Amino acid sequence: MEDPGIGAFKLYLILCDLYGRDQMMGRDSFYKLLRRKNLMLKPSQGRRTTNSNHRYRKHKNLIKGFTPDARNQLWVSDITYIPLKDTVCYLHLITDAYSHKIIGWCMAPGLHAVYTLSALNQAIKQVGSEPLSGLIHHSDRGVQYCCDLYVQTLTDHHIAISMTEDYKPTDNAVAERVNGIIKQEWLYKMGVFEKLEEIEKKMCQIIDFYNTKRPHMSNNMLTPEKAHQGTGVLKKYWKNKVYTPKEAMNQDYV
Repeated sequence: MEDPGIGAFKLYLILCDLYGRDQMMGRDSFYKLLRRKNLMLKPSQGRRTTNSNHRYRKHKNLIKGFTPDARNQLWVSDITYIPLKDTVCYLHLITDAYSHKIIGWCMAPGLHAVYTLSALNQAIKQVGSEPLSGLIHHSDRGVQYCCDLYVQTLTDHHIAISMTEDYKPTDNAVAERVNGIIKQEWLYKMGVFEKLEEIEKKMCQIIDFYNTKRPHMSNNMLTPEKAHQGTGVLKKYWKNKVYTPKEAMNQDYV
């Protein structure tokens, strides 16, 4: 299965596109079927690794109240921890905050800045000839993002630097959510990989499916790739609400 942890609403849309809406049962009936077969998702807990105790400059948060309305206005970056059989590895990610498309990534054995920089260089390369002078790069205050080499690369490409001011996940919500999607919909459903090379190969498939096939609730149910080609504020299919544990079990996560 290409996305073993995909939410019910997105699965319903994919099946409607595949078989035709006239061949599908209604959405509510589809939800009831999944619940009856015990196939509804349960939320999973993740964890985060950030070292902000360092000598480098910590930049101000430039994105408070800012909503991008096109690609390459705001990139968000984060690193997430992934267990292997006998060790751990780290996924360094850069996401376009408008389209939620993953535009740079590196699966690495450690947290060294060289891996974070590899993801950044990949993101810069995919832009091609488009100017980056109006772009903001937002991250936490981890040493990888504050170190001289990373900051210089951003400066060389005229990219503004923005960082979180504390440790609340909401300060880098898009990046945190993409981490959660990758883990909850794929990695937590696949068991533990033995080697870095195995998970790196699988990650290529995961990111391709996420970018090109998976409808996104923050993108008016467009895939990140389709949203990336457009402009204008995108409709969101979720609301900021605090759910009880029982309600949360029945929600379709973005």
